[in-house]
Amino acid sequence: MQAMGRGAFRTDEVTAAALGAAAHMDDPFPLQNNAGVEPVFAQDFAFLSFDSRTSSKQKVNARKFSLDAVLIANTILIDNGELWYRTQIFLRQFRGSINEKLVVEVLNLVKIKPDLAVKFFIWAGKQSGYSHTVNVINSLLDLLEFGNDDPIPDKFLLEIRDDDEVILKKLLNLLIGKYCKNGLWNIALEELGRLKDFGYKPSRVTYSALVQVFLQADRLDTAHLVYGEMSDAGFRMDGYTLRCYAYSLCRTGQWREALALIEKEEFKLDTALYTKMISGLCEASLFEEAIDFLSRMRADSCVPDVVTYRVLLCGCLNKGQLDMCKIILNMMIAEGCYPSLGIFNSLVHANCRSGDYSFAYNLLKKMVKCGCQPGHVAYNKLISSIYGNEELPSSDVLELAENTYSKITHCMLHHYSTDYQSFVYSSCCIIIHCMWYKVVPLKLSCNSQSFV
Repeated sequence: MQAMGRGAFRTDEVTAAALGAAAHMDDPFPLQNNAGVEPVFAQDFAFLSFDSRTSSKQKVNARKFSLDAVLIANTILIDNGELWYRTQIFLRQFRGSINEKLVVEVLNLVKIKPDLAVKFFIWAGKQSGYSHTVNVINSLLDLLEFGNDDPIPDKFLLEIRDDDEVILKKLLNLLIGKYCKNGLWNIALEELGRLKDFGYKPSRVTYSALVQVFLQADRLDTAHLVYGEMSDAGFRMDGYTLRCYAYSLCRTGQWREALALIEKEEFKLDTALYTKMISGLCEASLFEEAIDFLSRMRADSCVPDVVTYRVLLCGCLNKGQLDMCKIILNMMIAEGCYPSLGIFNSLVHANCRSGDYSFAYNLLKKMVKCGCQPGHVAYNKLISSIYGNEELPSSDVLELAENTYSKITHCMLHHYSTDYQSFVYSSCCIIIHCMWYKVVPLKLSCNSQSFV
C-alpha cells in the first residue's frame, strides 16, 4: 500500500502481490484438476521480473486507478507479445473481477501498446458474466486511433473479427458514429465502405448519424442517398433525425417534400416537428408559408406553444421583417404566449434602428403587460436612438423621450450611459422646436438621476 502512496509499483512487488493473491483465491478452473496440464510454479512467472529493456515510461501510475487495474496493466506492459499465453495465466485470478470500469481503466493504462490492448480486450470479452459495453469499445477506439484521423489498421480489426464478429460489427458502427459526431463525414464514408467490405450492414443508429452529419454539412443530396439506402434496409428514422431532415428541406424551400417525407415515415406530426419546419421556412424567407403552418398545426390538433411563436418571431426579426413581427407579436400575446426579455430588447432595438420610435415606446408598455419589466437596455436604446440621430427629432418623438425619462424616474432605474452630452443635445433640439418650457422639467429629471 505504501507503493500506492508513492504513485507507482515496482515490478518485483507487483509479481509478489499477484502470486500471493493467486495462492489465496479459489480458481474455478484449477490446473491440478486438468489432465495433461503441468502445474504452475513461481519460477514460471520469472518473465514478469524487471527487464532492463522495459522503459520506465511504461510503468503506470496507481493514483487514479484501482489496484487490480495497475497489476493487470503492469503485467501487460512488461509482456513483449511473445509471452501472452503466460500473461493469460496470470490474468486468471482476475476473471471474477472483470467489469466495465476495470476494463476501461486497463485500456487507458496500456494505450502505449495497442497490440497488447487488443489482446486484453479480446481476453476480457471471453470472461463469463461480462460483455463489452459502448464505453469499453469507445475506450478501445480512442487508443487505436492514435490521436489522429488515420484509419485504424486492419490487423487489429481482423484480430477482433477472428474472435467475435458481432463485436467487430458493433465497433465499426460506433466508429462511424464517432466520426459523424465530430463532423468528419468524409472519413465516416470511408469507414462505411470498410464496414461493408467486412460483410456487415450499418445499423439504424449508424444510418441516422450519417444522415445528420450530411445535413449539418449542407450536403442534402448525399443525405438523401444515405436515407434511400437506409429505407431500403428496412430502417425508419428516429424523431430527432426526421426533424433535422424536415428542417433542412424547409430551409431550402422544399416544405412539400418535407411533408411527403414525414408521411412516408408514418410519423405523427407534433408541435416540436412543426416548430422545426417553421424555423426552416423562416430561414428560407418564406414567412407567409411559415404563418400558414400555424393553421396546419391547429388542423392537426397541435397547439402552437411559446417556443413555436418565439421561433417564428425571431425568424422574422432576423430577416428584418418588422411588419410581420408586429402581426406575430399580437397573435402570440393574444394566446398567452409572451416573448422573452431578450426578444423584447431586440424588438426595441430593431424598431429604433428603423426609426419607428412610437412602436418601440409601445413595446415598453407591452413588456409590462407581459410581466417582463423593461430594463436599462430597452430604455437606454430608445433614448440614445432619439438623441443620437443626426437629424433633429420631431416634437412628438421628443415627447416620447421625455415620457421614457419619466418611466425611468418612476421605476427608480439609473442609466449612467445616458450622459451629459445626450442631455445637452436634447436641450438644443427642444429650443430649436420652440419648446423651451420643456427644458426645465427634463433637466430636473436628469439631475435627479445624476446625469449632470
